[in-house]
Amino acid sequence: MDVIRTNSLTKTYDGKGGIKDVTLSIGEGIVYGFLGPNGSGKSTFVRTLLGLMQPTSGEGFILGEPIGTVKSREQVGYLPELFRYPDWLTGRQLLDAHAELCKIPVRNRNKRIQEVVELVGMTGKEKGRISGFSKGMSQRIGLACAILNDPKVIFLDEPTSALDPIGRKDVRDLMVYLRDQGKTVFLNSHLLQEVESVCDHVSIVHEGELIVQGPWRELMTIEAQVEVVTEGALAAPFPAFVVNYQKGSEQGGRTRWLFQLEQERDIPKILHYLSAQRVNVFEAKPIIPHLEDVFMHWVNHKKESAYVDHR
Repeated sequence: MDVIRTNSLTKTYDGKGGIKDVTLSIGEGIVYGFLGPNGSGKSTFVRTLLGLMQPTSGEGFILGEPIGTVKSREQVGYLPELFRYPDWLTGRQLLDAHAELCKIPVRNRNKRIQEVVELVGMTGKEKGRISGFSKGMSQRIGLACAILNDPKVIFLDEPTSALDPIGRKDVRDLMVYLRDQGKTVFLNSHLLQEVESVCDHVSIVHEGELIVQGPWRELMTIEAQVEVVTEGALAAPFPAFVVNYQKGSEQGGRTRWLFQLEQERDIPKILHYLSAQRVNVFEAKPIIPHLEDVFMHWVNHKKESAYVDHR
């Protein structure tokens, strides 16, 4: 079953900005990355899914229930990017208030609060007043509130933005734990290394439009790249399986090349070709694309297509 599904979902402000015609489906038990430059509509999309904004057109469903309904929010947790809790409360009092709002039975409340406090690394610290919390502690208590009702879907908007490296790893581990429990985590983040480490599937949006979606490792149009250091005369043309190439630095009679190939199995072919050209190969290193490469490829592709002359 699709945990989240949208069909041409649109939210604009006086006909401008927001999100436009977003259609996607997200299954259960995954960490799903929703990526885009600042101002691309990521937060607008999440708020529309949660019913905090009314869509201009289109439709969306969470766990089969129309967005904006009480039922669609009953099994949802949410950590917004910018939040402020009453700072005169202790962390424990805040969690008690959220437990009341979530209608967690009193007999189960203490146990559940202790569970989430431990999960976010706040054991013992939840007794302090929020006014004395650091940014990292505030982020952790916010995460505890987001998962308190044991939701099936968790929306996290920049959850590691205020955390140090240890805190970021703790949040990554928490997302993996939630995924392994069969929950769906919808992650908004501009920290692509963070997303890469926990997400298999992503969507990339730009200027409110969904550019591409799917398993991010499959979203590169170039299947293989290899960096080679050679010695000896070498020049184009190259075989047809070489899609593109870059000639890099030259030092001590050696030249560094970057070859883009049609597919991974062409890597031995390029090495065989170089050997046949009587070129010495001192180093050959396959280049594994990272999420940042995928992101920049598609955003730049979108920008280039926007300037195509249709005359």
